Amino acid sequence: MKVAEIRNLSAEELEKKLKELKEELFNLRFQHAINQLENPHKIADVKKDIARVKTILNEKNA
Repeated sequence: MKVAEIRNLSAEELEKKLKELKEELFNLRFQHAINQLENPHKIADVKKDIARVKTILNEKNA
């Protein structure tokens, strides 16, 4: 997910996106634990997306 895409979202949409990303991260970690995850780098990508969304949320709330 690109920063420009994130900046175009409203605060409510960012909260929703953050919740979705956290659920996706949980599912990826679960798949990794039972050795069903094909691409382990996907976990790092989702973590970075979560950080991006949180950063933009903090900017909008400040």
